[in-house]
Amino acid sequence: MSAAGFRWTVRVYYEDTDAAGIVYYASYLKFMERARTEWLRSRGFEQLHLAREHGVVFAVARLAVRYGKPARLDERLEVGVGVTRLGRAGFDIAHDVTREDGTAVCTGSVRIACLQTQSLSPRAIPTFLLTELRRDH
Repeated sequence: MSAAGFRWTVRVYYEDTDAAGIVYYASYLKFMERARTEWLRSRGFEQLHLAREHGVVFAVARLAVRYGKPARLDERLEVGVGVTRLGRAGFDIAHDVTREDGTAVCTGSVRIACLQTQSLSPRAIPTFLLTELRRDH
């Protein structure tokens, strides 16, 4: 699973690691979440604006991660984001996390649900947003 398109760089801090200085497994989920937020931001969509002005929030509905080589304290990692499926009320994202030298660290597949802010019930992705997501699909 390779994420095409958007790449975001993150430095591994002490708080991201376990006692051995290896990135703690849950830290990769934070890296992926931040990369998705920066990916949306790079397309002109701030999550607070989407929530306040359009009544849209996103939630992780399903997640699968495959871990490979460990990353360590102070390394710089790149997190890729690529849309693999677009639906009416959600979409799937492929993530890949690599070291600067291109070594694969882990991959992730995330299903994102589009929700109405007040009820948190599924809702259709707004047309303006769906149009932009199609550019990455």
